[in-house]
Amino acid sequence: MNQITSSRRLEVIPENAPFSEAQRSWLNGFLVGLLQLDGSVPLSPEQGTGLLQEAAGDSDDGEAPWHDQTMPIAERMKLAEGRPLRRRMMAAMAQQDCGQCGYNCSDYSDAIAARSEARLNLCVPGGKETARMLKTLHEELESPHASHGPAAPAVVTAPVIAGRAGRSRGDPVAATFVSRRLLNKAGSEKQTWHVEFDLSGCGLDYVVGDSFGIFAENDLGNVDQIIALLGASHTTEVNGKTLRDVLRSDVSLSPAPDTLFELLSFITGGAQREKARALAQGEDPDGDAATLDVMAALQKFSGVRPHPEAFVEALEPLQPRLYSISSSHNATPGRLSLTVDSVRYMVGKRKRLGLASIFLAERIQPGDEVKVYVQKANGFALPTDPNTPIIMIGPGTGVAPFRAFLQDRRATGAAGKNWLFFGHQHSACDFFYADEFNAMKAAGLLTRLSLAWSRDGDRKFYVQDRMREVGRELWTWLAEGAHVYVCGDAKRMARDVERALVDIVAQFGARSTDESVAFLGELKKKGRLQLDVY
Repeated sequence: MNQITSSRRLEVIPENAPFSEAQRSWLNGFLVGLLQLDGSVPLSPEQGTGLLQEAAGDSDDGEAPWHDQTMPIAERMKLAEGRPLRRRMMAAMAQQDCGQCGYNCSDYSDAIAARSEARLNLCVPGGKETARMLKTLHEELESPHASHGPAAPAVVTAPVIAGRAGRSRGDPVAATFVSRRLLNKAGSEKQTWHVEFDLSGCGLDYVVGDSFGIFAENDLGNVDQIIALLGASHTTEVNGKTLRDVLRSDVSLSPAPDTLFELLSFITGGAQREKARALAQGEDPDGDAATLDVMAALQKFSGVRPHPEAFVEALEPLQPRLYSISSSHNATPGRLSLTVDSVRYMVGKRKRLGLASIFLAERIQPGDEVKVYVQKANGFALPTDPNTPIIMIGPGTGVAPFRAFLQDRRATGAAGKNWLFFGHQHSACDFFYADEFNAMKAAGLLTRLSLAWSRDGDRKFYVQDRMREVGRELWTWLAEGAHVYVCGDAKRMARDVERALVDIVAQFGARSTDESVAFLGELKKKGRLQLDVY
């Protein structure tokens, strides 16, 4: 080990770094020698961290411009070009920091790069495109010819709050399902439910902005059809459980993972083998790859019957689903509510069902216990100053956290002004919580309520259109320091809302388009523009 000539020991690794004393001592010596430091100037912890990143080939780390939930993966990967591998892995994530994987996006990528997390398929919102990109990047990680700088100890782990059950997916608790009621009226094309849980027995609490993790089970009808396609018995033992129980509770049945097609390619031949190989590599030989869940994959390769153990091994673990909480613990202690759209759609002649939404809408009954946890919000919370005005934009089920915000502001006596934008298809049958919101408006809690109905007129009219109509007032609120919140669909709604905000800032704030984009960027950095999108 290189010797330090200064009479004072040079500390490159900060004392709060996640290493043992022996690891810190070795790394200090290694980096002092590597960087040819003479110890003449003591280093601050921040300088030490920066030098550690530089030594690890991470000196260009900087910010993460790809960390935007509305940005397609191709754009994110383009922005991450030339960055360290772990940062490119982060760009492959869905950027929602939703916690379904047990990490946030940055920590999940760090864990994979540090080899402390081997699973590449945990990003639920990222789906196959994230898993495939991570697989490609992981091959680069494993390449003996790749250079990534000195390897850091594998110390990144999923965050767990010790001693508090129900605070992570790894330590769920049992909550009691209380009730559900339909929010739509006759004539609606949707089916949306207000769902309530009793938390008094499990001791969970939460703050507005948090999400609720649900461990749902697969539909038994779907499970039994898959077992029939395998030519197996319900009672076949797999991993110490019956095949039926494993398929119901342990593995995901949608979408069909690449590993299932790899398995099918091993046990078939000819044209079917080539087709299975193509699907495993992300190709789409028949134009139906996006619609293939596990059952559809077995039907596509009819007659090919994997051994049940190999079949289960080829599937991905069943992940919990997260929902924005639509109630306030301060207003209704011991109770928690969700606002859930039932997901049903047709593929060919077969009806597909959403996993957790139909579980909550149909399969559980009052008094049943469900494994759950509270996922703390990452950058989606009410202002610390209760006098700060807030603007909430949440069409459809995106209104859920804003119902919670309003309940909380009423319960805590917050004096700040509140403006809600809500939209859906039809005013007569799709105005969720209409009585509650109208009562809040009459009482003065809800300062403004702006509504948009996309199917009531001759042309479609959305929340972003309503925003433009009241742009001058919206800009006035922004100029007064209002915080803006957006919840809902990431791919279309959130991007359209951001475009509307850019136009409003440009028109009424006397800025160019580029200046308006920069203005919104500053709002995000300051926490004044927060998104909960999916």
